[in-house]
Amino acid sequence: MKHQLALICAVAILAGCASSAPPSNIADACAILDEKGRWEDHVFDAARDWSISPGVILAFIRQESSFRQDARPRDKNGKLLSTAYGYSQALDGTWADYTRARGGAKRKNFGDSADFIGWYLDHISRRTGIAKTDTRNLYLAYHEGPAGFQRRTFASKPWLNDVASRVSSQAAIYDGQLRRCEARQMRKLASN
Repeated sequence: MKHQLALICAVAILAGCASSAPPSNIADACAILDEKGRWEDHVFDAARDWSISPGVILAFIRQESSFRQDARPRDKNGKLLSTAYGYSQALDGTWADYTRARGGAKRKNFGDSADFIGWYLDHISRRTGIAKTDTRNLYLAYHEGPAGFQRRTFASKPWLNDVASRVSSQAAIYDGQLRRCEARQMRKLASN
């Protein structure tokens, strides 16, 4: 009995570690949500609550953390570059604003991070007038902050403009994939 209990605990610990690992195929939104089943509700809830496409939420998380819950920006010597942390790479101050507005949350929690991205993009849109469908400019404002975006701090960062374009393209790809896998699931349900 003692050995069985130890085995069960070891399996539970390993399962917990596996669940926090990034998805194996981050190029395919359907594969991501198939592999990380609990993420689907979080992505679609945040998309609905904040009127942001689910592909945008996934594309931001992919760019910011590569779907790693404990991501932190570091230089080549391992020194921390900012207070950004977690799936969303939210800075300490912005995360504190979010938790004051939405209640307790953790940056390592995928659902909280997905909701944070929706909440922050909604805030950015209201403050700057950027349309919620303008993924490229939303990303620039996400990275630079609404005030930085309005001061056009991104204009002197060609690399950031390239990243914003990639995030926008990835969001469109993810949204297209999600429409196809949703249609596939609907056909499967209809045939049963």
